Amino acid sequence: MKNLIAFFEIPVTDFYQSVNFYQAIFGVEFMVAEYSNEKMACFVQDGQTVGAISYAPDFKPSEHGVLIHFNCEDIDWAIQQVLKQGGSIAIPKTKIQAEGKGYFAVFTDPAGNRIGLYTD
Repeated sequence: MKNLIAFFEIPVTDFYQSVNFYQAIFGVEFMVAEYSNEKMACFVQDGQTVGAISYAPDFKPSEHGVLIHFNCEDIDWAIQQVLKQGGSIAIPKTKIQAEGKGYFAVFTDPAGNRIGLYTD
């Protein structure tokens, strides 16, 4: 079966602030593409674009929108980066009660989006 996530977009209002925020948290550099009034910073995994931080005049960040959870190696480090980069923690690091599962946390980025972190 293919990965169920085909593509995702995280809407932002301050494009470059958001690119810097996510680069600092995940320790990655984004492929940035700018079009007339749209901008995208792409998440690339195994040579494939899987999602993007997106700016367009009609994109509106929201704490009530889609909740994406990203895998991370060190959730405590990622949480510290969120706070350092101007985000906030909506749900602190929490043990998942199902056997054999790890931990998750949810943060709010400077644009107002809620994003999840997951680690084994």
